[in-house]
Amino acid sequence: MVPSRLLALGPRTVPGGVGRWTQVRLWPPSPRLLSDSCGDHSKHREPPGKKLLSEKKLKRHFVDHRRVLVCGGRGGDGVSCFHSEPRKEFGGPDGGDGGNGGHVVLRADRQVKSLSSVLSRYQGFHGESGGRKNCFGRSGAPLYVLVPVGTLVKEGKEAVADLSRPGEEYIAALGGAGGKGNRFFLANENRAPVTYTPGRPGQERVLFLELKTMAHAGMVGFPNAGKSSLLRAISNARPAVASYPFTTLKPHVGIVHCEDHQQIAVADIPGIIQGAHQNRGLGSAFLRHIERCPFLLFIVDLSEPEPWTQVEDLKFELEKYEAGLSERPHVVVANKIDLPQARAALPQLRACLGPGVIALSAATGENLEALLLRLQELHSRHVGAELRW
Repeated sequence: MVPSRLLALGPRTVPGGVGRWTQVRLWPPSPRLLSDSCGDHSKHREPPGKKLLSEKKLKRHFVDHRRVLVCGGRGGDGVSCFHSEPRKEFGGPDGGDGGNGGHVVLRADRQVKSLSSVLSRYQGFHGESGGRKNCFGRSGAPLYVLVPVGTLVKEGKEAVADLSRPGEEYIAALGGAGGKGNRFFLANENRAPVTYTPGRPGQERVLFLELKTMAHAGMVGFPNAGKSSLLRAISNARPAVASYPFTTLKPHVGIVHCEDHQQIAVADIPGIIQGAHQNRGLGSAFLRHIERCPFLLFIVDLSEPEPWTQVEDLKFELEKYEAGLSERPHVVVANKIDLPQARAALPQLRACLGPGVIALSAATGENLEALLLRLQELHSRHVGAELRW
């Protein structure tokens, strides 16, 4: 309802400045103003959609190595003072000790997926100085640095800690000890000591953090072999895929759910090319993410000429990175069986590599059940071997 007082209002003449009068329309409002206001409200009601990050931008948020300077907190100083009280001339020393400095502690957290949130320098909390009346200073609280599960801590070339389980902690830098007040030096030989000690500085170290992905199976293959598409087909992971050739720039981990409530973690790493050990392409540094995998999946592009040579080249690059890595239990997966030229090359591939090759199509889902059963079998063997140990 619009008040009648406003309906009766028409154009008014109001002062618009020195020596000027301006005509203003109060009611009804202009249709243009109404349309503009409605447009503004509609913009506020419809929040802009979240844009999906490209593979290059995702790599900026994923960091798998970091150099960190950690410094423990400094201990608080002790104090030198004497008890003062009326009618008590010789009260004696009552200077308290300083508090200890806080430690810097690395803690493995399941929610952290990358080392991108880890800073290059951490300083622990300092302890407080002591006080009068034998008051001790407060110790510095420990500073916790959250790192992903699977972080390897190195000092120089020596590995000092392996945070492979959630909740594991490693004291990266010890806090300094608090100083002693003059009360600490009270003795029968010295009834009025004035000696006190300052707090000690905390430990200072330079550590190198390396993230090695925790997974049961690692997928290895050349670029555009269909590793990311296969991971999307067997798990809920959503690595970037497209209809044009490109390679993954960061590892992805997907969880495969089996019928007996088992969960198998499968890691997808960037593609390997010939000469990767010579730093060609993306190099071979990202192979650290399959070092912990007890078994591997060699993904072969069946549509390429002579696909059996891909397995030999992949094993050669793995051996150049770490001796014995290619000898782990593995499965050869021939992808893109839905293409006509790929299906024609399958008999020759099995003749060269054996009948255990699993041919499937990640795009259509053909024969994915055979891969899942094989994964479950390899996982059961790995679990059984761990129980025997």
